[in-house]
Amino acid sequence: MGQAVFQTMGLRIHFVVDPQGWFCMGLIIFVWLFNTFFIPEIILFPHYEEGHLSAVAILCYYILALFCIVSLLRASVADPGRLPESPKIPITEREFWELCNKCNMMRPKRSHHCSRCGHCVRRMDHHCPWINNCVGEDNHWLFLQLCFYTQLLSSYTLLLDFCHCYYLEPLKKINWELFIFRHELALIRISTFMGLIMLVGISGLFYTQLIGVFNDTTSIEKLANCCEEISRPRKPWQQTFSEVFGTRWKILWFIPFRQRQPLRVPYHFANHV
Repeated sequence: MGQAVFQTMGLRIHFVVDPQGWFCMGLIIFVWLFNTFFIPEIILFPHYEEGHLSAVAILCYYILALFCIVSLLRASVADPGRLPESPKIPITEREFWELCNKCNMMRPKRSHHCSRCGHCVRRMDHHCPWINNCVGEDNHWLFLQLCFYTQLLSSYTLLLDFCHCYYLEPLKKINWELFIFRHELALIRISTFMGLIMLVGISGLFYTQLIGVFNDTTSIEKLANCCEEISRPRKPWQQTFSEVFGTRWKILWFIPFRQRQPLRVPYHFANHV
């Protein structure tokens, strides 16, 4: 596998050349496009026109869909924390760096070499094929937002599917000659099936991610069994989340349209991987 890094408008775009990752990410985008197009056309707009739903329901759906796709695209192209080929190591921090035995480059402790991308990533959590990118120090916050908004969007979609079939009044002013209404039941079933798959899968992943942030432990560190209770001082959850999201303003933890500014963290919190 390979990767390309582009610099545009002050932003580093990290693009991984991996057909498997493209396929997995394509599936996610397909599910998003399917629900973003058919749910409003079958449920939201028709029920709004007949007075069964308010405009707020439509607005909330599109806001969740927007936040979901933005966090997905940004997480997939954001630089996860790739180390430069010749990093400048401050003299006072040299003891907190180590030599990678795979690429023979110096890296900070808690970094990991991604065999799929072929380089070391700072505080790497895992390589995720669903975003076709590593999840590391610089895009972990976007991955958490993706999990969060995918959960909300999937739950909202399932709720709309259920209400359309069992709660809301039947539609009267619809054109049954249109494709979406002639195949309405099949489309709703497909939407419900994909929503359930996404919700169940992402809920387990999101839970493990939150536990990792609470404990200040990456997925790789868990697998390596190198993060014991005495390995480093415990930090309050507000600090660990602030370090991941790059800000102590909690409202900004939910905004995918900003730039992350890393907080300065004392190196005595570092751990070895």
